[in-house]
Amino acid sequence: MNAILRPAFVLFALLSLVTGIAYPLVVTGIGQAAFPRQAAGSLVEREGKPVGSMLIGQSFSDPKHFWGRPSATSPMANNAGGSSGSNQGPTNPALLDAVKGRIEALRAADPGNKAPIPVDLVTASASGLDPEISLAAARYQAGRIARVRAIPVERVEALVEANAVRPLLGFLGEPRVNVLALNLALDAASAKP
Repeated sequence: MNAILRPAFVLFALLSLVTGIAYPLVVTGIGQAAFPRQAAGSLVEREGKPVGSMLIGQSFSDPKHFWGRPSATSPMANNAGGSSGSNQGPTNPALLDAVKGRIEALRAADPGNKAPIPVDLVTASASGLDPEISLAAARYQAGRIARVRAIPVERVEALVEANAVRPLLGFLGEPRVNVLALNLALDAASAKP
């Protein structure tokens, strides 16, 4: 019996050290050395206080700001500790009701906007933490924001273009914009005369 248990315990201890201590330390060290800002959470600070992360979506509901993609995390929206999707399929009545409610909220916030609503404004992602929206979703909201802030819509659209992230190498990924960065740029531009 000892001949069977001893190798099992030695292997268990060795694998615990490798996978539980050595590997996490090596990966963390590489991350800190190669990507220090991302490894620290890509926090954005204003006046010495953190206002958010470029990697995690935040909830914006004020009509003078761009709204991000809906979050399906629980128990609250954009909960980085509870990253998950809703696991609701396209025929699930709960998903259909949620999408209808989001469409109604967008239409109520901007009743004059008759443009088609981009899908990323009414559906949550698999992680529920998307910090970015499509350029179409940002452009859809530009009129509302310009009206509420009493600034020209061209100024808002120029901020969208200035903060756009283009596909890597010109073809990997979709053009998009980080909602936090865009809202901070919008607030800074609105503060200027």
